[in-house]
Amino acid sequence: MRITGRRRTTAAHLPLGERGDGRFYNQHIISVSAVVRTELEYIFAVAEEMRTMVERVGTFDLLKGKILANLFYEPSTRTSSSFTAAMERLGGSVIPINEVRYSSVAKGESLPDTVRTLNAYSDVIVLRHPETGSAALAARYSRDPIINAGDGTGEHPTQALLDLFTIREELGRLEGLTVTMLGDLKYGRTVHSLARLLALYGAKINYVSPEILRMPPDIIEELGQAGVLQQEYTDLDPVLAETDVLYVTRVQKERFENLDEYESVKGIYSITPETMKNAKQAMVLMHPLPRVGEISMDVDLDPRAAYFRQVEYGLYVRMALLAMVLGKA
Repeated sequence: MRITGRRRTTAAHLPLGERGDGRFYNQHIISVSAVVRTELEYIFAVAEEMRTMVERVGTFDLLKGKILANLFYEPSTRTSSSFTAAMERLGGSVIPINEVRYSSVAKGESLPDTVRTLNAYSDVIVLRHPETGSAALAARYSRDPIINAGDGTGEHPTQALLDLFTIREELGRLEGLTVTMLGDLKYGRTVHSLARLLALYGAKINYVSPEILRMPPDIIEELGQAGVLQQEYTDLDPVLAETDVLYVTRVQKERFENLDEYESVKGIYSITPETMKNAKQAMVLMHPLPRVGEISMDVDLDPRAAYFRQVEYGLYVRMALLAMVLGKA
């Protein structure tokens, strides 16, 4: 996970996996590119503690007096609400900036200036931005921890962490799974991050997508060099029966410059009860949401459908991350 040391001055980047101490205090969470398994185990252990505390008491004062700035340049329901709920469950407060057109950004303010301004008010900033690399840019100028909530088509590290936690909770293991990723793999930042984490556990990964939405070649090459077995398909049928985790993504209309291309691939895949008949009984069906038809609502009652449980797991993981970067885990 790409991080930087946080001081009251600008800090230089240092990949989390190169630290060796497993601690997250005062660190940016930008990418999963250098995360190691011991760090994942630590995050998940803290998330389990958060889950227990929420179930027992609901809210508690671990982060009382701390303030989170939710800085979202793109629309968000789950991620924004999840971080807000996480901070408030921990007793902290939130500055919500979910409509940047109503902020000074609309006047032409740069991202570094916005971040440095928020440093005066908050203790941690969660950032979503349409440009790849924006979170790393913000981290260069921020004296507070930056948590990347999605940067363009780049990464979405906290979603990948909660996805991995979901698989662990649902299947009881992470080693040696066959994971099939279906849908928009080109623009889907969630699958870019998750594939990198799965590589740490010897996963076999199947990519199922239209030709124009293939997983980016640089990610395939990166994982190939790490020894990950990967296969590409345009149809789900050849790999469904062997799949332990089916991770579905929507085709993202907002990422297409050519709407004719979008129209040619929207609705190309749809998971229905009939589809699930051919899947393993112990298979887990996941989706980062929102869905726009790629999973039928008729599937929701299938016990293998984990996407709404996935949302709940995300709360505990994000509570853990906030507590960790603020030194309270």
